This record gives sequence, structure tokens and C-alpha cells, in this order.
Amino acid sequence: MEMEIVVPDEIPVMTLPGVTFFPQALMPLHIFEPRYRAMLRDVLATNRLFAVAGLDPRKPNVFEPPHRIASMGIVRACQENKDGTSNLLLQGLARVEIKAIVRDDPYRIIRIHALASKPGADEEENVKLRTRLSRLLSTRQRLSGDTSNELSRFLKNVADPEIFVDLAAFSFCENPRLKQKLLETLDVHKRMELFSADVRSNIETIKLRQKLQGSLPDDNIAGN
Repeated sequence: MEMEIVVPDEIPVMTLPGVTFFPQALMPLHIFEPRYRAMLRDVLATNRLFAVAGLDPRKPNVFEPPHRIASMGIVRACQENKDGTSNLLLQGLARVEIKAIVRDDPYRIIRIHALASKPGADEEENVKLRTRLSRLLSTRQRLSGDTSNELSRFLKNVADPEIFVDLAAFSFCENPRLKQKLLETLDVHKRMELFSADVRSNIETIKLRQKLQGSLPDDNIAGN
């Protein structure tokens, strides 16, 4: 039975480089730092909730500066290892805005405000855009030679445009700056437009590369 999730005012956070976590996504984590071991013990003893935020490179003089927008998740499974480390599976629940850093010791606690998405267009238009984005992702995978991804097959059955674009962005967006921007974009229609434009650009780049390469293998492309 699913329990009702209440978003707290304050929550622990992991601030990680090169990571953008999305609602609905499932992210495996290996917990080994002492501060995060302590954090995990506390969250498992309470509501199982913590946030994951990416590092903001625009603030180089701040200790582990988090991006303003992050995602809160719930620990769905956790296994402690003999050496005291743990492996866990975190499921994204909601976008949150970081209002303040409450403390850093023994681990970081942030004050948050939950953020809700808005459709940005009528339901029919969003469904059409979701279908176009799905086809673009399939085309990019086919052109790049990746046709066996199980998540791609799963996503084809995800009808909700917001869930679809969040899972797709988490799994397939290759541009870190865009990925964070997609997380920060509350307008679902705009979110899909931004990601669609990026995938189209990827497709054109792949096609151009294949045209220039011709029939030569990757290690002999200079022969064209």
C-alpha cells in the first residue's frame, strides 16, 4: 500500500557533481562518506526522504554550492554492506526549490519549497508533442546504433507527457546544462519543446557525421 508523502519544510540533501535528478526517476546510489552514512541512518529511521542537487559551477567560491532547483526522493530499497557502506535506490518524488541551507554539520540540511509543474498547453497538444519527442528519441537511438534499450521500450508505454519528459530527460539528455534547465522548467510544454530541439540537433549532427564518414569505419574516418 502506498503511503501519502508529506513534503517537509526541511530535508537532508546530497550535493553531487554532474548529477541532475528528476521526479519519477529511479537512481541507484552508493553511500560511503561518513556524513552521508549518518544522513542515511537518520532518514531510514524517519520518513526515508532526502533531496539530490547538482553542483552549481557558477558559484566557485561557495562550499559545494547546490543548484537552486533540485529533486526530493524517497528511499525505495537499501542494503547495508559489511564495510558500513550502503547501496540504495532513490525514487524522485517532486521538484523543490532550495530556499536556504540550514546547516552543514553533520550533513547538509536545506529549507525547501515544493514546486508543481503546469501543462503550458492543452492536453491534446501536449500528447502530440510527447509523441513527437518519443519518435525523435527513437530516431536518435536508431541512427546511433542503440536499439536494445529497455528503458526506451518502457517509455513508449508512459502516456503522461510530464512523466515521459522527466524520465526521458533523466535517462537520455546528454547536455548537463540543458538537463538542469529541463529540471528548472515548470512548463511541461516548454520542457518538451526544449528537449525536442536538442534531440533534433543531435540527429542532424549524427546524420552529418555519417555522411562525412561514408562507409569508412570510425578509426579511419580521416580517409574520406
